Amino acid sequence: MKLQSLRGFNDILPEETPIWQYVERAAAETFAAYGYREIRTPMLEHTALFKRAIGEVTDVVEKEMFTFDDREGDSLSLRPEGTASCVRAGLEHGLLHNQQQRLWYAGPMFRHERPQAGRYRQFHQLGAEVYGLAGPDIDVEVIALSARLLRRLQLDDVQLELNTLGNSDSRGRYREALIAFLEARREALDPDSQRRLLSNPLRVLDSKVPATQALVADAPVITDYLDDEDRAHFDGLQQGLSDLGIAYVVNPRIVRGLDYYSRGVFEWTTDRLGSQGTVCAGGRYDGLVPQLGGAPTPAVGWASGIERLILLMKATGVSLPADAPHAVICTQGEAAARAAARLGESLRDALPALRLVVSAGGGKLKSQLGRADKLGARFALVLGDAELAEQHIQVKSLREGLEPAMIAFAELPSYLGGQLF
Repeated sequence: MKLQSLRGFNDILPEETPIWQYVERAAAETFAAYGYREIRTPMLEHTALFKRAIGEVTDVVEKEMFTFDDREGDSLSLRPEGTASCVRAGLEHGLLHNQQQRLWYAGPMFRHERPQAGRYRQFHQLGAEVYGLAGPDIDVEVIALSARLLRRLQLDDVQLELNTLGNSDSRGRYREALIAFLEARREALDPDSQRRLLSNPLRVLDSKVPATQALVADAPVITDYLDDEDRAHFDGLQQGLSDLGIAYVVNPRIVRGLDYYSRGVFEWTTDRLGSQGTVCAGGRYDGLVPQLGGAPTPAVGWASGIERLILLMKATGVSLPADAPHAVICTQGEAAARAAARLGESLRDALPALRLVVSAGGGKLKSQLGRADKLGARFALVLGDAELAEQHIQVKSLREGLEPAMIAFAELPSYLGGQLF
């Protein structure tokens, strides 16, 4: 049997890791700029957590989770998303009661879906979660944070879409009206939507079946069923975004795929990725903490798939900072090869930002220079036994066409620093 990765579980090879590191670094710095702190939770949780948090009649729980019984007979699942684990950790460690928390996370998630571009069985998300703040101003902040991150990643070809799901009373009134509308058209619904009609009718609005999409175009909209408090919250969210110059459109068909959302929900979408057009999404979920055993706690957050962000960056031709080595030390002679390692360490001490490769394994100088050029290095630092005896090194430009220079060891950090930084 030939060993290879599982379907939908991908290796991220060295040629790809620079763009991943770029996204992860940009996200960490953007979260820090807003005062968010990182939380890391296990990939494996009790299945009951996700059933209670996400909803038993959602696609995620019904069809997509990787679930198994352990040796003690407990049902465990690989996490399909990050919010439920954040709430569980917050409750377990006393982070939520009568407190305000701004948290962020990043890591792998797992769903048993049909693999396609931008959608894999192991995928990676980064997300923000805020607890203890109820007003629309914090909804505005988390959306502004996501907007800043997208700008940082040079992703301008996206659109912000908003909706509100109201509170439980508003949704109850809307649910009755929606069920009545759908019941009158039951036979025209696809089988999945017929099954959901009574258990989770809002999910019918999110159907991907074209005939059902056309049918629900005339369905009632939830904004007609909001109470005054819900309407004021949604108005405040829209006004706050306008105050920050963040453009948006209201889309009454956004319901999100997880049951815990309430009030404001949003999606950043693009038409550059076909069916995988949502690159970041979230909203308010005030009912989730008590649903998992905690005291009533306002909460809002979002998540974004890193694979999808990277797909969009590639589709739009985003240019990344160079990650090639600045220099490669090439050696000739046994004594020079031993000295190269010491010289490399002293250069890294003097220039912490220097990306330096010491050519290991020897070989002909021409071959070493060829490898340095293939790596994309700007300079080759050629050290032979004769140069070592004189405490000099030859600096060859591989990119700018500069004349070779013989530089003393003691002057090399300042010379390279002047050329590179």
